[in-house]
Amino acid sequence: MSTVQIRDYRTEYASAFAQLNLAWIEQHFSVEEPDRASLLEVERHIIAPGGNVLFAVGTDNEVLGCVALKVVQPGVMELTKMAVDARRRGHGIGAELMRAALRDARARGTRTLLLDTHSSLRPAIALYQRFGFRQVPLRASPYRRSDVSMELDLNSAHGTATTREFIMDVQRLAAFSAGNEGGNGAGVWIGAELPDATTMQAIAAEVGYSETAFAAPLGDGWRVRYFAPGIEVDFCGHATIALGAALALRHGDGQFKLSLNHAGISVSGRRDGALLAAELSSPPTRSAPVDPRTISEVLDLFGYSARDLDARIAPARAHGGADHLVIALHSRDALARMHYDQEAGRRLMEREGYATLMWVHIESDRRFNVRNAFAIGGIYEDPATGAAAAAFAGYLRDIGWPHGGAIDIVQGADMGSRSLIHAEFSDVPGSAIRVSGTVRQISN
Repeated sequence: MSTVQIRDYRTEYASAFAQLNLAWIEQHFSVEEPDRASLLEVERHIIAPGGNVLFAVGTDNEVLGCVALKVVQPGVMELTKMAVDARRRGHGIGAELMRAALRDARARGTRTLLLDTHSSLRPAIALYQRFGFRQVPLRASPYRRSDVSMELDLNSAHGTATTREFIMDVQRLAAFSAGNEGGNGAGVWIGAELPDATTMQAIAAEVGYSETAFAAPLGDGWRVRYFAPGIEVDFCGHATIALGAALALRHGDGQFKLSLNHAGISVSGRRDGALLAAELSSPPTRSAPVDPRTISEVLDLFGYSARDLDARIAPARAHGGADHLVIALHSRDALARMHYDQEAGRRLMEREGYATLMWVHIESDRRFNVRNAFAIGGIYEDPATGAAAAAFAGYLRDIGWPHGGAIDIVQGADMGSRSLIHAEFSDVPGSAIRVSGTVRQISN
């Protein structure tokens, strides 16, 4: 697995700083005297006056890209000498360096960032504009090639609202799709470092899917956090499936270790023709009975009565990374008429600690129709819920259901977003559930 880390200046990286920039300059222009001074005497011209050089470093300590912050005057710095290895361009390294540079500049008390570039470098200018830089009247520059001046006010809306920067890198995928249709939309953000929790929450709210997964390298795996529009959740199945597909797109088919808030799991991703496919291994499962008063309250909230229940699967609190209330209904028509007051549902789920309220209709011993209310996450209904599927499969195992080692779940049909979830599992109590499905890419 190829990962990228952002590191501050080190003497051992000085030669790479010079080589990357000289190669880039010679590709587009010609090397000028100010270039040689900055590149060959970086500690004198950039580091000693209070600046920094940030490096994107891959496996085996290989420098993949760099960018410098040079002090101009108190509160003002110049963003300069950004370069990415020609073999690694187009993989988001420039954006990672930009984010790191903006964080570093803010930490140094910088109010304004300046940069000079050339009008022919359209991809570079687009990157700068994406991060809030705007063109200003041409400044005097020591470089003959400079014909565009830009600046960023770090106290402005663009300068402080890093949410906008991150949102543009969110991939949108539909997990557990039924071929090229349906599935549950998830946001996936992959970067060198996780944003802070407030920023991740704001991004999830802006993206608007039931969950967005955030992943950053950690050891030989990935640190992952999940945010719904309203809250952080400890585990999300469909967003994990989407993440597995996104990692396969970026790093090739394979298995990826994930470190969650309270568990360690894995997900595999691969290309499957025009689609993608992924499989997760869930956290341990468990289940427990539910207080009859809670069941009665939930039935009232959703307009059901005890006559609507299917006694073959008793209501239960099922866990597979998060707690879900499972209630089986005796008819498909009863499932189709599910409705409830979302705010009242949110309060109940918050009080009882449920991630979703899972309504189930038994089509056969190994096939189920499902609807999941997700009011606590700010979503009325989820079209595909991998975490609930894992919890449900674990519960079926606990009650000795004749599952034959695998079940299929159809979800989202009543929402017009039909989703297909497959779960495989052994008879070992509490052991991980393997949840899988196909994934389609959604245009941003």
